[in-house]
Order: sequence, then structure tokens, then C-alpha cells
Amino acid sequence: MAGRYFEDFAVGDVYQHPLGRTVSEADNTWFTLLTMNTNQNHFNAPYAQRAPYGRLIVNSGLSVAIVLGLSVSDMSQNAIMNLGWEQITLTHPVFVGDTLFAESIVTAARPSASRPYAGIVGCRTRGLNQDGDEVMSWTRTVMVYRRDAPHDKGVFPVAKTGPLELPPVRG
Repeated sequence: MAGRYFEDFAVGDVYQHPLGRTVSEADNTWFTLLTMNTNQNHFNAPYAQRAPYGRLIVNSGLSVAIVLGLSVSDMSQNAIMNLGWEQITLTHPVFVGDTLFAESIVTAARPSASRPYAGIVGCRTRGLNQDGDEVMSWTRTVMVYRRDAPHDKGVFPVAKTGPLELPPVRG
């Protein structure tokens, strides 16, 4: 199974999440219009050229979603649910063509008092652009399965045709 379980987290662990994601103009425009954000700095280049930064700014909702997504493989692949985000700060603009990266530090880990098959993990995550500028950060709390939890086991379907086998050798 991919991802970490509750037992795999220790306060102070730092994860530099393995993927980066370049934000395209299409990503930004589609997300902005899909979410009904009518601020033209996200999708109208001539309008954005007149603004202080002089170019399209990536919708902050998209930027946050990408950085969050980049952190999932390490922090919440085996989460049951997010319990909260706090102290979200957007410290540097993200522009079309920027590549986002994420890293997290575990700030807390304790067993769940109400769910014996889970634990609560706290972390601080920050997003960086390709130049190393911190573009955002937040703290997040997630409920994560324990390794022996039955809930995430056996989800892959059993093939009706039987197990996958090597083809016969010809020759």
C-alpha cells in the first residue's frame, strides 16, 4: 500500500514531497472559471498587465489545491479525513508558468481517542516556487489510519478471469 500510516509519523519528520507541478494558463483559466471567480487578474491578460504585477496571477485556490495535492503522497495518502487547516498565508504571488513544490514537517502525532484504528497527525506545509520563494504555508490536521486498520484493505477488485499470469513462452 502506498503512503504512510499513523505509526510512520514522528514529530520533527520533514518530507520534501517528490513531485513538482508547473501551472499552465489553461489550468488557471479553467479552475478560475469553474469556481466562478470573476477576478480578471486570473484570466484576462490585458487587464492583468495594468495591475501591479503586470501579468496573470494564478488563482490562489488553485495554488493551494496544487500544494495540498503535492503533499498527499507523504502526509495524507492513508487519511480518513482532514480535520482542519489553520494559519493559511499566501506570501508570494504565483504566476502562470511557475512550478510549485511542497514540503511538510510533522508537528504533532497522537492516537485518536474515539477511533482506535486511527491517529491524529498535525503538520506545517509550505509551497515553494522554482526559485525557492515560499509562496504559501499552513498548518493542517488529518486523521490517518493505523497500519492494522481494516478499512483500507482489500479494495482492489478480484478479476473474474482469475489471477494475472505470465503468457506462455513460445519458441
